[in-house]
Amino acid sequence: MSARTDPSIGVLGMGAHLPARQRDNEEVARSAGVTPRWIAERTGVRTRHVAAPDEAASDLAAAAVRAAADAAGIGTDEIGLLVSATSTPDELGPSTACRVQALTGARHAVALDVSAACSGWLFAAKVAHDWLRGDPRARYAAVVGVETYSKFLDLTDRGTAVLFADGAAAAILGPVEQGRGFREFRLGSDGRGAHHVLIPAGGSRRPATAATLDSGAHFIHMDGRAVRDFIVDVFPRLVEDTLKRNDLVLDDIDTFVVHQPNPVLLQRLGAEMGIPPGRLVIVGDQVGNIGAASAPYALATAAARGLVPDGGRVLITVFGAGLTWGSALLDWTGAPGAGIPAAPPPPPAPPLPSSPPPTDRRRSHQ
Repeated sequence: MSARTDPSIGVLGMGAHLPARQRDNEEVARSAGVTPRWIAERTGVRTRHVAAPDEAASDLAAAAVRAAADAAGIGTDEIGLLVSATSTPDELGPSTACRVQALTGARHAVALDVSAACSGWLFAAKVAHDWLRGDPRARYAAVVGVETYSKFLDLTDRGTAVLFADGAAAAILGPVEQGRGFREFRLGSDGRGAHHVLIPAGGSRRPATAATLDSGAHFIHMDGRAVRDFIVDVFPRLVEDTLKRNDLVLDDIDTFVVHQPNPVLLQRLGAEMGIPPGRLVIVGDQVGNIGAASAPYALATAAARGLVPDGGRVLITVFGAGLTWGSALLDWTGAPGAGIPAAPPPPPAPPLPSSPPPTDRRRSHQ
């Protein structure tokens, strides 16, 4: 009797969804007490999308899952597993994935949430990958990252208001040709840094009260300097370790997909690491930091705009609150992407020098 060969699992289709309303730097700057130039120079973010008052995380996620299923050429009723990664769920319970299941008609799916902040989608993809390999009856999995950060922002806090935004992106995972698909995952966490980025109130430690509302404890709080130091350390290390384990060099990677906390920082680190020009996918300038949706949105963009060749090698790296981080190597199968807007025009030339904005001692940006 021959030994069982586990199937190769890869991406069959990508989908994304952004809310209709956009908040540009001029609008953000007015509330945050800075200038549009200050935002552009320090973050690279040009615009961000904002969910409507009646839109929840599940609404954005459902649209992304439907787009991914269409791209993969399957019906949502063929999905056997639906994993949602989010830090901004519809409610503390039930899982947002159950809401997405109901909205999409994925009636045969097992639905569950994964919470790993901005690393969440890759953690969820690992769960789905192993689930499909262990239970071929599931066949297809939808893995969606979604955030509605705008509902948890203090718009006067320049350290968070200029960066965080809303959006969703999803992948359909399933069997692919042997030797294609995901080659490895490496994930990690260090809970000693959990206090660096969090929403302090609303959970079991600090349930909602009039006092927590008055103190702004339901907004995102971030130690920008600590988070920046973490990114500067972990992003290059994830890339270096993955290449070393797999006996690869930078030029062997066709596309680098990374969480998008700050486009200016990513571009600087990419250049310092020697990533070949044009291979590091940057989308944070168009959508801001959309947390668990950032990496899959970058991958969906690469798929939709032909930035990753069929058979190309993709290195995915993520990092986020928790602290959490992870990497994956993916041999691309030519999967299409849907729901990605047309490429934006290049940014305008920088304005003439101006006086610096007023300084304060609030939480700093990444």
